[in-house]
Amino acid sequence: MELGEVAALVAAIAFAMLVLILTLPILRLRHTVDATTRMINDLNEQTRPLLGNVNTTVENVNTALTQVQTSLDGVNLQLAKVDTMTSHAQNVTANVANLATVVSAAAANPLVKVAAFGYGVRKAASARRHAETEREVRDTIKQQRRAAKRGDR
Repeated sequence: MELGEVAALVAAIAFAMLVLILTLPILRLRHTVDATTRMINDLNEQTRPLLGNVNTTVENVNTALTQVQTSLDGVNLQLAKVDTMTSHAQNVTANVANLATVVSAAAANPLVKVAAFGYGVRKAASARRHAETEREVRDTIKQQRRAAKRGDR
């Protein structure tokens, strides 16, 4: 046996020992991989129903959101109608206010004239009564003076 053959034999034995030493960790690693695979499979089996429930819930939420959107569209339509009615009511109110102003001005002007005429008539009647009273008082005083003058004679 030559030196090269011995070296090859030593190398072969060392490689065989290395393979034997590495076999145990590789077997343990295989058990770990198998356990991990089982755990992932179990997790998949448990999450499938949950994901199905989540999908159903999301579909229900989407349906509810669609109904809410439909309701909001209806509310917006009704608000637009109320807006239109409010603007019409505002126009009617403005027209009534203008009409009331016109009627008030039309009725107030003659009423002011009638009131002024009535005041003038009362004032003239009062002045006439006062003048008549003064005339009567003067006539009475004149008669008394005449009578006093006649009585002195």
